[in-house]
Amino acid sequence: MNSSRFGGLLRRDGFKAIWFLTPSLVGFALFYIIPFLMGIYESFTDGSLGGTFVGFDNYKEVLNSSSFRKASANTLLFTSIGVPLLILLSLLLALLLNKSMYLRNWLRSSFILPLVVPVASIVMFWQILFDWNGTLNAWLHHFHYGRVDWMQSNGSMSIIVLMYIWKNIGYNMILFLAGLQSIPKDYYETAQIEGASRPRQLIHITLVYLTPTMFFVVLISIINSFKVFRETYLLAGDYPYDRIYMMQHYMNNMFFTLDIQKLTSAATLMVVCIIILVMGLLSIERRFRDNFE
Repeated sequence: MNSSRFGGLLRRDGFKAIWFLTPSLVGFALFYIIPFLMGIYESFTDGSLGGTFVGFDNYKEVLNSSSFRKASANTLLFTSIGVPLLILLSLLLALLLNKSMYLRNWLRSSFILPLVVPVASIVMFWQILFDWNGTLNAWLHHFHYGRVDWMQSNGSMSIIVLMYIWKNIGYNMILFLAGLQSIPKDYYETAQIEGASRPRQLIHITLVYLTPTMFFVVLISIINSFKVFRETYLLAGDYPYDRIYMMQHYMNNMFFTLDIQKLTSAATLMVVCIIILVMGLLSIERRFRDNFE
């Protein structure tokens, strides 16, 4: 097949692909891209629908807000605690289930189960466990300890972290299992012949070849950590305990008060932070891949 004929087929296939993708692209632009760009514009005005341009005044007001700073600090704390724990536990679980063991398939299915459970059911389970009249307080009362209002205590952050890990550990485990099974077994056989111990194989083979998967899992875990609002909102309401007052709570409350300027400014700042973080992770991953090759 000559180059001109190949180029013609490529152009025809490309046109067909664009034709089939057009409905999705139009829907994505209509419901995501255009509203987001309009939100960025609103963040630089003093009012919706024809407001005057005020520059960065809205951003200064948001950054000077104690509620915004508290929400940002709590979100950062949650991500910095939840994501490393999730990565570590899901990796250990994947390493364990990657070996031949009793009830391995059943264990895999049990850890994946939270992915298909509706959010309302997940929240109901945690409410039954940590409610004032819940199971945990019933156990404490049985052993003659006082009841604890868990969602109105400093331990509320730990509950949200546990719920985040419980919900996402199965998905990360699948990704790590896929990465582990893509590592050629010849590398381990060669290392065993050369007398390498299991810890050295883990460090110099498993973790090295699992690094691209690790970057992807970290990225997905960080993005998922910003999606914990639904569970926290259903579990603790609009204005939860200070320790679990997240960025999404702040923006949700700004929406209910129709303070669109603060809402869009906070959303833009959060998106910018996520983009910078993602670009940093992708840059590190690209450098690692270039050095590895």
